Amino acid sequence: MRTLVVANQKGGVGKTSTLVHLAFDFLERGLKVVVIDLDTQANASYTLQSFRSGLIASGLFADVPSDSWPQTAIDFTDPDSPRMMLIASDIGLANLEKISLSEAGAKFRDAIKAIAEQGFDVCLIDTAPSLGVSMAAALLAADYVLSPIELEAYSIQGIKQIVTTIANLRKANPKLKFLGMVPSKVDARNPRHGRHLQELERAYPQLMIPTGVGLRSSIADALASRVPVWKIKKTAARKATQEIRALATHVFEKMEMTQ
Repeated sequence: MRTLVVANQKGGVGKTSTLVHLAFDFLERGLKVVVIDLDTQANASYTLQSFRSGLIASGLFADVPSDSWPQTAIDFTDPDSPRMMLIASDIGLANLEKISLSEAGAKFRDAIKAIAEQGFDVCLIDTAPSLGVSMAAALLAADYVLSPIELEAYSIQGIKQIVTTIANLRKANPKLKFLGMVPSKVDARNPRHGRHLQELERAYPQLMIPTGVGLRSSIADALASRVPVWKIKKTAARKATQEIRALATHVFEKMEMTQ
């Protein structure tokens, strides 16, 4: 099982919409997908609620109950059974700051290992927009991290911080690979966005993912309707679909997934 964390210490940058669409795309590719929502805003849990498993995210920071955990309703031998499971956000996540990172990290790694043993192909983890215990624990257990960014001043100011954070955590988790930064909510008509994108490409030439996602109202429509944007019957959704499919293909290939 490959584990990908979607993270940024700045909110409102398209983090959850990126994760949800990766989940839908990977599911359609035939992968067995588990999504963990570590963000107390629970936006991913809202959009993916039809895939709820009954498991809650704060439970991943407790002792793993047994060798057969987690018990799921998914039967991977049944072609009609859903192949995606959501471990939903819950209020207990707010209490994680009371425990040490070393304890949280160890328990979360055990939980990820137990989930992997259930036969999932990929685990996608949404995180809160702050460097708290849950985000750090997720990065310590992950194989990959992806950071959507917005081409605005406040978001750009935080980029150096997230790059530094990932670099520091890689010392404790050498297998962690930074896939890069995804330009999100890009307004092609806004000269400021174009200027900021050029600045970032000069500053981080190896970290900028070439397949960005534009500022598309159809994406918000899709998330509210709990479907991927390619299910939205609007002409405006076509461009968003092309961009997100291209991003998903890029991530799929960089994670060395197989269908």
